[in-house]
Amino acid sequence: MSDIERGTAALNTDDHGLKKYDIKVTTVVFMIFCLCAAGAYGIEEMIPESGAGLTLVMLIVLPFVWSTPLGLVAAELGSARPQEGGYYKWVQEACGEFWGFQAGWWRTISIYIDNTLYVILAGAYLANEFDLTWETEMAFKIGMILLFTYINIRGIKDVGIVSTVLSILVIVAFGMVAVCGFMNWKQNPFIPFTADGEILGVSGIAPADWIYYIGMGIAIGMWMYAGYESMSTVAGEVKNPQVIPKATLITIPLIMAVYIFPTMGGLASIGDWENWGTVPGTIGYADVVLTYWGPAFGVFFAIVAVLAQCSIYNTYIASGSRGFFALADDHLAPPILVKCDKKHGVPYVSVISVAIVNIILCQFAFTTIVVVDVFLLVSAYVMIFISALILRKKIPDEELKFKIPGGYGFLVILCIIPCFIAFCSFFINGTEYFIGGMIGIISGPILYIVWKKMYGGLAKKDPVKYPVNRRTGLAIGDIKRISSIFFGLSAMGGLALLWLPWFEGDWGPDYYLETYETGFFSNFDGMINAIQICSVLFVIIGIVCAITAMKVEPKKK
Repeated sequence: MSDIERGTAALNTDDHGLKKYDIKVTTVVFMIFCLCAAGAYGIEEMIPESGAGLTLVMLIVLPFVWSTPLGLVAAELGSARPQEGGYYKWVQEACGEFWGFQAGWWRTISIYIDNTLYVILAGAYLANEFDLTWETEMAFKIGMILLFTYINIRGIKDVGIVSTVLSILVIVAFGMVAVCGFMNWKQNPFIPFTADGEILGVSGIAPADWIYYIGMGIAIGMWMYAGYESMSTVAGEVKNPQVIPKATLITIPLIMAVYIFPTMGGLASIGDWENWGTVPGTIGYADVVLTYWGPAFGVFFAIVAVLAQCSIYNTYIASGSRGFFALADDHLAPPILVKCDKKHGVPYVSVISVAIVNIILCQFAFTTIVVVDVFLLVSAYVMIFISALILRKKIPDEELKFKIPGGYGFLVILCIIPCFIAFCSFFINGTEYFIGGMIGIISGPILYIVWKKMYGGLAKKDPVKYPVNRRTGLAIGDIKRISSIFFGLSAMGGLALLWLPWFEGDWGPDYYLETYETGFFSNFDGMINAIQICSVLFVIIGIVCAITAMKVEPKKK
């Protein structure tokens, strides 16, 4: 290798050997499309839960109060801080090492869990279509994990190529559904508006009912419209990272179209809103083309359903693995996670860690895996919105290559509304989701203490800027921050004790017993008692940490 070639290679890699690639805007559009959507799969569950009309209204409204604010914030922060780790680094800069770790850990773990869900769904779609045995389905799942792990180890350029091909197939498939549905329009897709056939506010609907209809729709819709920040974690591997915010703004309306038009066309053409779903025997998007254009189109759509899950899985391996890479780079995770492949410049150990976790988790049921996921994802998003408000004040305007128009007041509104929706979502996903999410949140401060003491954290990079409290081995003020988390969790537990028995009391006991049959989640009263015990325990931990902080934390000068 010549001196010139060595110099060029050095410019295209970081200290760990992470390689930079020339990625086009169109490729990033398809990668974000895979991270956020890869089709409208999952919306089928909203329709019988909320009602046909309410589902369509939420699909139209949610982008403006949830995904568009997230996309705009990700575009603004990504334009100013295009670095490996993305949202984790934004929160770190805005709120400090401790909260940066929490956001990075919560979202990275939710991605690891999410990834498993797509493997499970792909296996289920294939098994239902071709009547596979359990062994054959499991072999497919493991093969899928190994294939896309290999593609990811080859670098994000290959990930982008695969995402582009699969995204085009998915967009074509859902475009077919929309066209077929509109060509065979037979009824008003907004009727019935709610699941009991009434318009919200009409007499006869109990408050708990319309809260349930909206709540269940939002719970699914938030998940469907999530992921716009995920591409930010690989910004350090893109030669021109400004393509990411540009692509984000293009992808937002594209995803809206892929969700709204096929759903509207499907409801207008085949209706039967009560029987839509994702399990065998229910109605889905494939049935639209199957009914009007024949079985061949139905088989094509079933294959695309599998490929869609593969496309999401492919891109989320890249996003999730870089979360751990960034944590390890800041000495807040095992250092082996920063190891990069010499040829492709990819953090291959982090990528392989995703595969190992997915192989283990894909043997469990879908409902068991998803319980912890939503709470962690939403909590990380709240931290991103808070960081956007702080960093708008800290980052000079000339460093913002893209700035959300409308001034700081508009930014406040843009961030507060999704934060309010996020807060409400903690209590409407279900009691088991609330408990699973609380466990996931607690894992953050516990692991921070362990890894901070083991690996040193940011103090190892800059001990002056990030001083350590020698009495605790943590950063100065961390005990207070840990106290605040437990006080916050206790307050949320108290609210849950007031809300959940009222919201789920009439139907909850039977629902959880029927859904889970046995075990902790099958007992609604047992879950409520557990929340009560934990809320008291969290208060005690919070008080102990607060008293400890008064003794061991240095006084402010």
